[in-house]
Amino acid sequence: MSYLDVYSEQLTASTAAHLLRRVTFGPTNSEIAEFTGLTATEAVDKLISNSTYAASPPPPVEMDETRPNAGQLFLSNPYDATRTYDYSMYIKYWWIGLMCKQDGKPSVLEKLTAFWQNHFVVAHSSVGDYRLVNRYIRFLRANALGNFRTLAVGITKDPGMLIFQNGSENTKAHPNENYGRELQELFTVGQKDFQGNDNYTEQDVKAAARVLSGWQVPNYKKAGSVSTDPAFNLTRHDTSDKVFSSKYNDTVIRGRNDNTAGDTEVNELIDMLLRHPEMPKHICRKLYRWYVNPNVTPEIESQVIVPLATFFASSQNNFAITPVLRKLLTSQIFFATNNIGAILKSPAEFMIGTLRMINQPIPNITTEYAAFFKVMNYLYWNMTTMQLSFLDQPLVFGSVPYYQTGFSKNWINGTTLGLRGQHSDGFVVPWMEIKPGQMLGINFIQRLTALQPNFSDVTGTPPISIDVVFKDFSKNLFAIELSQSQQNFLIDTIMMRGIPRTSWDREWNAYRTTPTDTSKRNTVVSRCQWLVKHMFRMAEYQVF
Repeated sequence: MSYLDVYSEQLTASTAAHLLRRVTFGPTNSEIAEFTGLTATEAVDKLISNSTYAASPPPPVEMDETRPNAGQLFLSNPYDATRTYDYSMYIKYWWIGLMCKQDGKPSVLEKLTAFWQNHFVVAHSSVGDYRLVNRYIRFLRANALGNFRTLAVGITKDPGMLIFQNGSENTKAHPNENYGRELQELFTVGQKDFQGNDNYTEQDVKAAARVLSGWQVPNYKKAGSVSTDPAFNLTRHDTSDKVFSSKYNDTVIRGRNDNTAGDTEVNELIDMLLRHPEMPKHICRKLYRWYVNPNVTPEIESQVIVPLATFFASSQNNFAITPVLRKLLTSQIFFATNNIGAILKSPAEFMIGTLRMINQPIPNITTEYAAFFKVMNYLYWNMTTMQLSFLDQPLVFGSVPYYQTGFSKNWINGTTLGLRGQHSDGFVVPWMEIKPGQMLGINFIQRLTALQPNFSDVTGTPPISIDVVFKDFSKNLFAIELSQSQQNFLIDTIMMRGIPRTSWDREWNAYRTTPTDTSKRNTVVSRCQWLVKHMFRMAEYQVF
């Protein structure tokens, strides 16, 4: 049986959770329940179709409630250099908010956009102009499920990329090779094939740079400007023929001497790169590592990557992304037991996934912008301390653990483990008021009371058992099922701290009898907090 054959069994809660953890930044229990019982094909089709719903969200607004334009749109206004940092942060928070709030329609869109953003890296700290950051991320979201050729052509002329990779400085007199190199090394064919052979030469880098000469961003950081469109300047373009190496079958891109030269030569360059036999393998290998398993063995290369890449580049598919994603996410290899819990959580799956698992309400960005800012600010800076900064990766390679040896294992080290515990404690011990009457984190009393039938009938209704409490807080929390000894440890040693489990019944009933007694309330809340804290910190929770 082929590894890419369709997984034919109906999804259980476990396999539905696995799928949703991989294609989103973390599911809610209600979403897992909704997808349980579907086939893999039905589930993935639903996740893809939901992307249409997610495609046109409300735009970011001014989130500083002390400013006169608080709550108003700003992206259509003329460029304001005094607000470039804040507006760039608002765009980041806007995108993180989309990852968090899916309105009951989980989709593949944001996680796939994050893949492309870590692939075609543009960092706001280098670009500076918030309009370019906005245009860039919207381009990726709009084309994430489209055609790779469209992505490659568009990102090559994207104003943010032109600034980030110094493409706007690339002229016939002073060629800049940055983008010509990264376009090949990172974005299309890859530096080396699976056997370690070079996929291109220095000649190819120089030739690509000459093809790409002449593009500019006229209104970059220009006060009062509105347009961010790139422009092609023929006088700065190398109009001679560009000769590539045998790696590209000695292709020659003919130099043009008219205003169509920029678009025509870029199109021909991308077409040449797409014909390289290693290009589809490079992209499919990265998709496999993102969604399935960071470890690509020779067997996986031959049985998964090569056939998937063949399909990707085939004449019937012609580099369409959605069919490739569908084939991968519905495959036997995706649902293989050894691939469940095989990826270490990035700070995004850890922080956003925790927030979604506890059903934390997300304030409305338009009407509750100050509260929205508080939540996104908390998530963003906590993820940043753990080495993940959306829209601001430290290098063109992307976030460090995505490209270094060992890939996602680098998310976990002595420092970040401590930070994970510290940051997740914010969800367990509520301390930050989001808005009047709403805190960030779990409302333990509310959750326990919802489990207890006839809460006020203490004598007529038995208390919820400690097993019921444990089951509720651990539901769908672990990618790998806890053993009985692990469950016993969490209940007896962590939650009850060595005293008999029957003490829980007495403590809970004591609270039910006098729910206004703060000390009795704190006793049951404290036990639950200790339990959930340690659940969040367990090694199994670092994988998904």
